[in-house]
Amino acid sequence: MPQIGQPAPLFSLADADMETVGLASFKGKKNVVLYFYPRDGTPGCTLQAIEFSDHDEEFARHDCVVLGVSPDDCISHAEFRDKHGLSVCLLADPEAEVCQRYGVREVKECDGATKTCIVRATFVIDKKGRLRHALYGVNPRGHAMEVLQLVKEINRECKSPKTR
Repeated sequence: MPQIGQPAPLFSLADADMETVGLASFKGKKNVVLYFYPRDGTPGCTLQAIEFSDHDEEFARHDCVVLGVSPDDCISHAEFRDKHGLSVCLLADPEAEVCQRYGVREVKECDGATKTCIVRATFVIDKKGRLRHALYGVNPRGHAMEVLQLVKEINRECKSPKTR
């Protein structure tokens, strides 16, 4: 599980258009909001993706990109994006390997069968590639605005003479 202040675990995943997106490509350029969600199309996941998309331009004004990750495949992500007019980048982690690295993958046993579940979580990563915030078990409603405030705080700290 990643620790606050440490480098965020690197990854490269395919987006809804089957283009590879790597976390390292944002280092030195953008803050990153990396949010993990269980499944495309469920009510909570849809609400969360729409709220992040509704504020996508504001995140961009604060040098931040929003990346959503779930175990769904690229085709599912493309359908989800197109159906709801989403602007955030959705990344496919079908083997839940990145979910595992970020500590959001849970394996549960139910009636003798094992089931993999993804905990709804959001990580805020600064331009240096360091993990600044880790939020687990988040409520999708209003979450995008909460995270935007954290991004604004990071930008203020970076501009502060004390942190230069």
